[in-house]
Amino acid sequence: MVLTVIILIAAYIVLYKTRFGLRLMSCGEHPQAAASVGISVAKMRYAGVLISGALGGIGGLVYITAGVSQANFETGVAGFGFLALAVMIFGQWKPLRIALAALLFGAFRALSNVYTGFDFLTALNIPKPIYNMLPYLISLIVLAFTSKNSKAPKAEGIPYDKGTR
Repeated sequence: MVLTVIILIAAYIVLYKTRFGLRLMSCGEHPQAAASVGISVAKMRYAGVLISGALGGIGGLVYITAGVSQANFETGVAGFGFLALAVMIFGQWKPLRIALAALLFGAFRALSNVYTGFDFLTALNIPKPIYNMLPYLISLIVLAFTSKNSKAPKAEGIPYDKGTR
């Protein structure tokens, strides 16, 4: 958890308070404009891919570690990739919003594991599979109401071409 908070704070500072972060974001939004002021779009995009790959690897490590602690290897990562995409879309590609979305979905994931410790939840006699579905149901409900306003970076997935200035 401490490492996650440190990475969140570092990501916020790097993206919003440094020249590197502002250049990186400009290459995702308006690569032609960034290139016109002398920024190497290819280098910035490579840096973005390397950073996101490293963070994705750390995230995968956390997901797998959580799965190993339950000794349940047959289900793989149990749809965590779906939750990760939902967190990214709900967070609108902004670190603080992503952290809040991850906390929301993580809380429901934790609830599915520890609901038996709460007497009022046990008294409801809701089957365990319903609690296991909660994070996914909540993510679908949240995305249904918020994805209309979600905006990805404008140049996401579009190859950069110098000739399209």
